Amino acid sequence: MPDRGGGPTGPRIRVGRPSRRARTLLMTLGVLAALGMAFIMFAGFWTDWLWYRSVSYSSVFTTTLWTKIGLFLVFGLLMALAVGLNVWLAHRLRPPLSAMSLEQQSLDRYRMGVAPFKKWVLLAVTALVGLISGASASGQWRTWLMYVNGVSFGQKDPQFHLDVSFYAFDLPWYRFLLGFGFAAVVLSLIAAALTHYLYGGLRITSPGARATGAATGHLSVLLGVFVALKAVAYWLDRYGLAVKSSDFKATDNWTGLRYVDANAYLPAKTILFCIAVICAVLFFATLWRRTWQLPVIGFGLMVLSAILIGGLYPAIVQKFQVQPNEQAKEAPFIQKNIKATREAYDIDDAQVDDYAGKSTETEGAALRTQADAAASYRVMDPNVVSPAFQQLQQKRNYYQFPATLDVDRYEEDGKEQDTVVGLRELNLAGLPKRNWINDHFTYTHGYGVIAAQGTSTGTNPVGSPDFTESGLPTTGKLGEYEQRIYYGEKTQQYSIVGGPQKELDYEDDGEKTTSYKGDSGVSLASAFNRAAYAVSFSEPQILYSGAIGDGSRILYNRTPKERVEAVAPWLTIDGDAYPAVVNHRIEWIVDAYTTTNGYPYASRTTLGDTTADSLTTNQRAVVAQQNQVNYIRNSVKATVDAYDGTVTLYEWDTKDPVLKTWRKAFPGTVKDRSAIPQELMDHLRYPQDLFKVQRELLTRYHVTNPAQFYSGSDAWQVPDDPTNKEPGSVPPYYLSMKMPDQDQQTFSLTTTFTPRGRPDLGAFMAVDADAASDDYGTIRLLRVTNTVKGPGQVQSELNGNDDVAEFVRNLKGTDSDIEYGNLLTVPLDGGFLYVEPVYTRGGNQNYPLLRKVAASFGSKIVFENSLGEALNAVFNVDGGTTQPTEPTEPTKPTEPTQPPATGDAALKAAIADAQKAYDASEEALRKPDWDAYGKAQEDLQDALKRAAEAQSGAGGSKAADPGTGSGSAGSTDKDTAAPAEGASDQGS
Repeated sequence: MPDRGGGPTGPRIRVGRPSRRARTLLMTLGVLAALGMAFIMFAGFWTDWLWYRSVSYSSVFTTTLWTKIGLFLVFGLLMALAVGLNVWLAHRLRPPLSAMSLEQQSLDRYRMGVAPFKKWVLLAVTALVGLISGASASGQWRTWLMYVNGVSFGQKDPQFHLDVSFYAFDLPWYRFLLGFGFAAVVLSLIAAALTHYLYGGLRITSPGARATGAATGHLSVLLGVFVALKAVAYWLDRYGLAVKSSDFKATDNWTGLRYVDANAYLPAKTILFCIAVICAVLFFATLWRRTWQLPVIGFGLMVLSAILIGGLYPAIVQKFQVQPNEQAKEAPFIQKNIKATREAYDIDDAQVDDYAGKSTETEGAALRTQADAAASYRVMDPNVVSPAFQQLQQKRNYYQFPATLDVDRYEEDGKEQDTVVGLRELNLAGLPKRNWINDHFTYTHGYGVIAAQGTSTGTNPVGSPDFTESGLPTTGKLGEYEQRIYYGEKTQQYSIVGGPQKELDYEDDGEKTTSYKGDSGVSLASAFNRAAYAVSFSEPQILYSGAIGDGSRILYNRTPKERVEAVAPWLTIDGDAYPAVVNHRIEWIVDAYTTTNGYPYASRTTLGDTTADSLTTNQRAVVAQQNQVNYIRNSVKATVDAYDGTVTLYEWDTKDPVLKTWRKAFPGTVKDRSAIPQELMDHLRYPQDLFKVQRELLTRYHVTNPAQFYSGSDAWQVPDDPTNKEPGSVPPYYLSMKMPDQDQQTFSLTTTFTPRGRPDLGAFMAVDADAASDDYGTIRLLRVTNTVKGPGQVQSELNGNDDVAEFVRNLKGTDSDIEYGNLLTVPLDGGFLYVEPVYTRGGNQNYPLLRKVAASFGSKIVFENSLGEALNAVFNVDGGTTQPTEPTEPTKPTEPTQPPATGDAALKAAIADAQKAYDASEEALRKPDWDAYGKAQEDLQDALKRAAEAQSGAGGSKAADPGTGSGSAGSTDKDTAAPAEGASDQGS
């Protein structure tokens, strides 16, 4: 009987194989882990689908998804088949016997190691390259959709006479296919060569032939395919010259053919194409000749030709034909570039007129009247007054306004008024207590639109915004509207609404609670959805929190820019969405662009650089930071409802072929332009980012003469913002104004130019920004023909003005700072009127208040208390009076026996009054109390005036005195003269 244990050897222990229970547990854990990982990956997909369905744009999600899946499968499978087929073929073509050599003996070990698993190795390799290639191809979904849905531009390029759509839609897809073909051939070539080497078809150190005939033929065919693809590349490169960027003296980011391209590179590409075709045929011929001699000769000829014909010959043409007379040689190509660039950026209809820049009159009532009609001067700068909105209308610490407010138009007394607008949005950083419930359930939305007149100021305090809509809840001239703001520029966190947990809200009698009534967001009623969002947001409390129940909905992707980008991923979004009250709802209006970088001959620009200005450093977003384009249209106006997040896309440019292409790809996502309601149309405006792109191009492309364009003699630049300490270009300003050829004011977007390298004014640009206007989008340029002060020079003169210097000195003792508002430029009577609001900030008043207005016309610059006074002073109207004179008290009748004080007594009294007024001014500045300061300054001026008159009167008395008589009389003259002299010293 066998020993069953307990003997000297001990019991037999079975090692290395776990029990059935342990194996079951391990398998269960493995399955659960796999399911968990699968759910994590699935959660992102599922929540995306739920979100798109909630905004009624599920077709965008499905179209994009199926396009990506299709490209992944097709190109992944093609790559896997190409590599796998060539590996299989190389294995089939292996020699039956390997050579007897040390090299082959070493390889035998690898072959023996691979042999049992060669099918799995083949599958693994092909699967890996297929996955990588498929993932890369799925990223080309935009290129594919534009290719299959491309619409004709109706315009042909001047070189090859092909429709622009070929370059914008077709050529990018052909280049992708070519790149994929090169990748497939190279990977197949590498895989086949390794397989041939492993199985003896290729030998490096073995004696005899280096390759078998089968290996030679196989690899030659692959090399032939590679060279054939190179021939196709040479042919496509010919068309690529029309959209090729290069450095050129005439302009940065030159795009299109130049003389050397048309006369050297283009013929060279054609010749190289022919040579590559011949070389490919020679490689294919090795199937019969079984020798590398001719293909190698052909390939060497192709390489040599590429160096000589494709490199050296163009360099010779550039050096000896172009450079000696570059301007004449390049003139036809510059003309093509100018025409294409102006068309691509929609600036070909810009009206350029010469403008003197200097008025024949410099003052008078007529000019003053013209100035009133020329513009509605906006003294409330939306880039400055946000802190005043915050201080006066925040109401609660958990609300905030954007750093840069918006300018819109609202009717008042039947007349449109430029209005500064901001939304009171949620600011979680200001919550009294931060926790998950407060952050995501209780404090969920902002409240109300705050609006102020752009052309006037309020009186409480003096210089504050003149609010036309204010309070919490707001009341004013906007009427009744839904004030709750669940979607906004500052609302970036998710919120869960509509469930058991109530939200903080307001009514006329104070704080209330509410529950969201909209149908926005995704329902969390099902445990599956809650689990998916708990995983996607890495927030496990979503799964088990008792604050979530029936009716709970999760709101996310809450900024207007995020929502529009998500539902229209083929659009480029403007950096500044702005709100408007439309049909009793707050709607965010978002300008969106269609772009391409495939417009032949049109110079490229980088949107992130072009749209940057002095405000984008810390206040405004920049559109498409590194997106380089050479065609842009404001083709879509989008709206996002601030309460329920509804996204609506409206067609704006009805002629844009790029938009037509995307509408074919995503049918039903963009509504026709005719569907825009009139009340919304009243608030649509010309977008700032498009304007900034166009003005940057117009610094060079306002010139249409090739010789002048080449010389750069009339090039402009966008000046730096003289009112901002941060570096950056001056931002464009919305302003209701009229250009010289207009009869009435129009809501416009304006900017200035200076000649390149000089500070004086070079040109003024305005575009009709009112979407309801028949002239909407009309660009007007005034080219200044005389030397006129530029914005920087005007600001420098203002800083050096005596009144400004005194004003700044007086502020130093109050711990206050001066802040300059937008320097507005308005054409007037052949010249330019500059108007700039000036604010103070500091002390007990930590927000800007308008205190002064500066104005400049011609050589005169003034610094007054209000806009009206500044315009009166700069045009010398009403005798140059800079402020209304306070009514004086009637003089009391004097006793006949007491004559009025004169001489020394009057002078001393005036000096004492001046000292009192000065002390009162200083005290008012320390508080600060601007009303008291203004009154004290008036008293000081009056006292100094009386002192001057008293001193003049005393001098006249002495001069009239005969100065003769007895000694005592002479002594008396001397005694009376002494105090008068002393008084004079003291008064001065």
